[in-house]
Amino acid sequence: MERDLMWDGCGNVRDLGGLTAAGGRRTRWGAVVRSDTPDRLSPDGWAAAAAHGVRTIVDLRNPGEHRAEPGLRPPGMTVVSVPIDRLDDPDRPRYGGTPLYLRPFMDRWPALCAAPLRAIAAAPPGGVLVHCVAGRDRTGLVAILLLALAGVGHRDILADYEHSTHRLSALYARLGEPDDDLRVRARLTAAGTTTAEVVLALLSGLDVEAYLAAGGLTAAELTALRTRLTEDAQRT
Repeated sequence: MERDLMWDGCGNVRDLGGLTAAGGRRTRWGAVVRSDTPDRLSPDGWAAAAAHGVRTIVDLRNPGEHRAEPGLRPPGMTVVSVPIDRLDDPDRPRYGGTPLYLRPFMDRWPALCAAPLRAIAAAPPGGVLVHCVAGRDRTGLVAILLLALAGVGHRDILADYEHSTHRLSALYARLGEPDDDLRVRARLTAAGTTTAEVVLALLSGLDVEAYLAAGGLTAAELTALRTRLTEDAQRT
């Protein structure tokens, strides 16, 4: 199966399945999909999301970021709004929208970071779509936490995070917008680091279970997440 999904109207959609996880397991196909905003999905794009098994949408955006009416969304999909951005965060003006923002944001707001994972743990059977606007920063943070909890290797988590850069370049070109990667790389260069260095340093110092517990997740919710996210790697 291909992790990259081609849903008409979106440009940064992929399944988190198929990755080697801890304990002889792998991440389950169809359990969690990450994407940019589905506001741009065409009817065919929404049909593809439904056919992929999406039944719950965890929307990480603030209310003012919505740009389209959800009239095309098929019946049977539930939207759970879990905004995690903090406009008052003191590091946001300097680091927001770059990997440099991950660690200070996580340190300051563990309950906010854990909230989307609680929504995923509580979702009814079916696939869960997690998205923000570009599907890179807030969605990337949630994906890091999910994959770390599943025991996915650091390099695979990094590769998933970095993959948004490649997919978003084409989306920005299609939308006639500047490629935001230029801004991100300039910030990283000014800080004397790279995306890989920042993300790998974050992961190397992360006890994800303790972090999520500090953010309010219960042992039952952590178990529910692992059960949803992973399966026996020998399963056919």
